[in-house]
Amino acid sequence: MPHIVFLKAFAEYSQGYKVDPKTYLETQFEAESHDVVVVRDIPFESACEHHLARFHGVAHVAYIPNEKITGLSKFPRMINGYARRLQVQERLTAQAADAIYEVLNPEACAVVIEATHSCMTARGAMAHGSSTKTFAVRGEKNLLEYLK
Repeated sequence: MPHIVFLKAFAEYSQGYKVDPKTYLETQFEAESHDVVVVRDIPFESACEHHLARFHGVAHVAYIPNEKITGLSKFPRMINGYARRLQVQERLTAQAADAIYEVLNPEACAVVIEATHSCMTARGAMAHGSSTKTFAVRGEKNLLEYLK
């Protein structure tokens, strides 16, 4: 019986494979301005593809619209779509930035992810309190100043 519970939990943890997270960004509206849009502190949970250990944190997204914007709720959906896969933080950050850049075609975008990894805190190094921060920037303008 415990194996059934584990399988159900694992199916939930990996539900990000069921949909292409980019599709969340396809709901678009005309951009009325070209000012920076920032969505901060998007919570996510994921599983390390190397150890199956959990990691969790927050994502921050910034972009400068070109012609189109999307609903703000689409960013958490997209982040969690990628996070609900076996993952590494570096790839998660790049996938989110690439999706925004490809689908919304902004002037620029940036994604910053801050996370705590169980493979660092609960085993091996036992580095309690450690966190990892990754950055991805696309386009000609560096938007990291908005996300630090």
